[in-house]
Amino acid sequence: MDKVSIIIPDAKKILKDHNLCDNCLGRLFASKLGVSSHQKLGKKIRSTLHKKNPKSCFICKNMMSKLDTQLSKMYEMSNDFEFSTFLVGAILQPSILDRDDQIRSKFKLRGINSIKGDINREIGKRFGRRTKTKVDYQNPDIVFTLDFKKEECEIKPKPVFLSGRYTKSIRGIPQKQRPCNQCRGKGCYVCEFHGISGFDSVEGKIARFLYEKFGALQAKITWIGSEDESSLVLGRGRPFFAKLVNPHKRKLRLGKKIALDGIVIRNLKVIEKIPSNVIRFRSKVAMQVQTQNEIKSSQLRNLHKLEKQPIAIYENSGKKNQRNVSNIRYKKKSSNSFSILMKADGGVPLKRFADGVEVTPSLTSILENPCKCTVFDFYDIALTK
Repeated sequence: MDKVSIIIPDAKKILKDHNLCDNCLGRLFASKLGVSSHQKLGKKIRSTLHKKNPKSCFICKNMMSKLDTQLSKMYEMSNDFEFSTFLVGAILQPSILDRDDQIRSKFKLRGINSIKGDINREIGKRFGRRTKTKVDYQNPDIVFTLDFKKEECEIKPKPVFLSGRYTKSIRGIPQKQRPCNQCRGKGCYVCEFHGISGFDSVEGKIARFLYEKFGALQAKITWIGSEDESSLVLGRGRPFFAKLVNPHKRKLRLGKKIALDGIVIRNLKVIEKIPSNVIRFRSKVAMQVQTQNEIKSSQLRNLHKLEKQPIAIYENSGKKNQRNVSNIRYKKKSSNSFSILMKADGGVPLKRFADGVEVTPSLTSILENPCKCTVFDFYDIALTK
């Protein structure tokens, strides 16, 4: 006995009251019969009942036969994007969803895929077959939103996440770029939707390279620590993470060393995601310090006391943080200046550590001599657990 004959009585009742296209008719019984092609099942039911194709489908108003229009938009829009997985989401007119619910409720049909799910499935199947890509419900490279009400198609690529380090060998380059004055970082025509005011900082230089390399619109950078415009960043460099918004390319070969006019990006690589937990680090830093009064070499020995107690840092919010410094080495430069090389936990405000503003103990308090840090440079930045 043909298994289609099992559902013929119910199909006959439905078609007596409502005209349905092959896709919608087959969908109502596909799960019950374990059939994947809704259209083929609908044709078989119609042939068995000797019913002609209707001029208009009660549920979808022949929308299922016009999916090629949206598919053409998807092919055209995705040409500029590099991807191996995708996901489709349809927005339908409420009246279509209401009629679909009406049929399922009236004839007590359960376990039936909705017309919205059927459209997503059918378009996904056709698009994947032609582009040789796969549907991914968890983490797709791109997401298509098909608005059948407005006859529009929108494509949204998944961000690309990167990690790397940078060194800075020239003084006078600020770390962060000012946001665009017009949009305050959101992105507009003035800043070409990048959200930043220019490319004359570490952030700007890295961002411009990433825009050009990945075809991205914006680069959101997470810094591991900060430095002054006058600081150098040497050694292995400062770690950073970047989130690329609207990238067109995803799979690129990235060099281990990328020179960008005063800074060098090192070990840039694509990662799954940016860590969400607090990233702790220690820096090897050199500070040049001036004192208000004459300083003696014997007094500088007191700097080692800083290694034996935590540094208390008071913020404007009233919060108190504690950090540590170690491996202190110093050298007297003149009667009222010296240099200090040390390792410091991330979060030690070096200039405040020198002058003692809301930081205790400080260079000023330990030496009992007002101190001012004129410049500080980083020789190594190590991530810690």
